[in-house]
Amino acid sequence: MKFETALISGKLIKRYKRFLADVELEDGKIITAHCANSGSMLSLNVPGSRVWLTPNDDPKRKLKYTWEIIEIGKVRVGINTQHPNRIVAEAIEAGEIPELTGYENLKREVKYGENSRIDILLSAPNKPDCYVEVKNVTMKRGKNKNDPAEFPDAVTARGAKHLVELTNMVKAKKRAVMFYLVQRTDGKSFTLAGDIDPVYAKEFAKAQKAGVEIIAYGCNITPKKISISGPCAIIGL
Repeated sequence: MKFETALISGKLIKRYKRFLADVELEDGKIITAHCANSGSMLSLNVPGSRVWLTPNDDPKRKLKYTWEIIEIGKVRVGINTQHPNRIVAEAIEAGEIPELTGYENLKREVKYGENSRIDILLSAPNKPDCYVEVKNVTMKRGKNKNDPAEFPDAVTARGAKHLVELTNMVKAKKRAVMFYLVQRTDGKSFTLAGDIDPVYAKEFAKAQKAGVEIIAYGCNITPKKISISGPCAIIGL
């Protein structure tokens, strides 16, 4: 996924009210940016960290900047949760995810189940449809470079619901995949943060036992584009 507008950099002052972040730009100007991330962003709210923003001149927008990337130490993290579906869809279409090749059609945001929308629906003649739910992974609590990235970073009733919906697709003889996109340049492995949301962990175990497939991939992240890098090791699941 290439950024359509050149990003500008600044320094994070603080993130607050979930969807707002104050940033000091390189010229010293302080602005408020939209934070497109409803999670806790645990391990990422580090004042003084370098961040990258998308500027927007649309007069209808209240906030003229969107927070895209933060750099923690030497690690870049993509925090905008509006991008993962596009990143994964582009990778599938490019044949970069072997587990999801062999499908002729790809649709996004398709209604299914009980009042839900699947992020990606793959289909082809003579094979079951494949329902792919994408989750954005940014949290890493361990200090060792080999420690896994974790999901979720907050309680997510919506996420648990998606696991139930995917389980129902398997019962309906469809293929169902939970895809964890680790938007961290140090994302080499992945695990669940069951202590943060035990209900999600419980539904995950039930879904996996029912036949929902688990896939995790890392990302290359630059101020110009974010793309799939390769599979992550799945730890303890």
